[in-house]
Amino acid sequence: MSVVGRNPMRAFAAAFAAMILFAVAAAAKPKPQKPIDLNTATLDQLEELPGIGPKMAQRILDFREKSGPFERVTDLRAIRGIGRKRFEKIRPYVSVTPPRDSSSAKSSHR
Repeated sequence: MSVVGRNPMRAFAAAFAAMILFAVAAAAKPKPQKPIDLNTATLDQLEELPGIGPKMAQRILDFREKSGPFERVTDLRAIRGIGRKRFEKIRPYVSVTPPRDSSSAKSSHR
C-alpha cells in the first residue's frame, strides 16, 4: 500500500506545506541593491524595503513631511509600526544623507 493510501492526512499536510513554502518564496520581493536614502526616497523606493508595504511607506513619508529630514537611520523607530524587529530588517537597506545646508554651501563658495 502506498503512503497516501495509509495516511491521506499526512500526504495532504505535505502538499499543503509545499504550496505555502512556494507561495512565500514567490512573494518575497528582491531587496534593494544599494541603500535607500530616507531623505530622498519615493513611496515606490520605500516599498522595496523588506517588511514595508504601501501603508508603512506612506507613514515614513508622512513622518518626513511632518518632522523634517531624518537625521539618523534610528529615527525610523519613532514611526508607529516600526519596532525593533522590523527596524533590524530595514536597517541594512537604508541610509541618511544630511540635507544640504544652503548657508554652509554659500560660505564654502567664497
